[in-house]
Amino acid sequence: MRIDGVFSGGGLKGFALVGAVQELEDKGYRFQRLAGTSAGAILASFLAAGYSGKEIESMLAEVDFQSLLDPRKTLIPFSFMKWIALYWRMGLYQGKELEMWFLDKLARRGVYTFSDLPPGSLKLVASDLTNGKILILPDDLERYGIDAGNFSIARALRMSCGIPYFFEPVRLQAAGETIVVDGGVLSNFPMWIFDGEDGKRERPIVGIKLSRRKEEMQGRTIENALHLFEALFSTMKNAHDEKYISRELEKDVVFIPVDDISSTQFDLDDEEKDNLLEIGRLRTRQFLTTWNAGRPLRVIYGGARY
Repeated sequence: MRIDGVFSGGGLKGFALVGAVQELEDKGYRFQRLAGTSAGAILASFLAAGYSGKEIESMLAEVDFQSLLDPRKTLIPFSFMKWIALYWRMGLYQGKELEMWFLDKLARRGVYTFSDLPPGSLKLVASDLTNGKILILPDDLERYGIDAGNFSIARALRMSCGIPYFFEPVRLQAAGETIVVDGGVLSNFPMWIFDGEDGKRERPIVGIKLSRRKEEMQGRTIENALHLFEALFSTMKNAHDEKYISRELEKDVVFIPVDDISSTQFDLDDEEKDNLLEIGRLRTRQFLTTWNAGRPLRVIYGGARY
């Protein structure tokens, strides 16, 4: 059965997304269109390029994630230089190694730019901080005077995965300079992205979100400035999407609780990776026992029909 897939961000927690995709593939589902933010954008792009869930698992098992962290070279000790980097470069790591890894893996399937894929089959979300708006790639690039078809998917992924302060933001040179960071800042779970203007969907959509259901979430303990920053960022990145997802739309979402793993935990061991994969498979298996792919494909906003 053909479906559309939407994947949330979540950094290294994204192993659970891979497990979820594997379960869907095992049950005979195939993706027609794909969309995602950050880690979800990576998975969506690899699937669009023709990789299977099993192949993506093998690919991720081979990579040393620590090698993708590339601070700028300097004679000054890193413990001091990192504060300089944060102030002037706005990030600890350049992100070049990450982008080159994306480029290499996509090139192995003959995919370099959005023109190498069927039109509309892949949509990635980033955040335009200069203009304060969500940036959908490749759809919105024309507004910046950029040829969308010839835009590098690896570059688009680098933009969607630019965790603020962790990676340097991408400076999009168009009509002036535009600062672009992780899509999760404005929409971490773009479940809205394939909705038609008439309120209908072309086919069933399955969303996979790295979090608990809203009613299952517990309040945060905020005792210091770091806790405050984490709470601010988490609230900000979820506010837009939580407003969109109604009770009815929740029926199309696989919720995967991964509270005990950090998004930037680049030193995951094999056991932690396997656990994330398995919880993704398990939650998707449970979801499929009740999911009704054949119900009317109408979009519901906050309980009201439009």
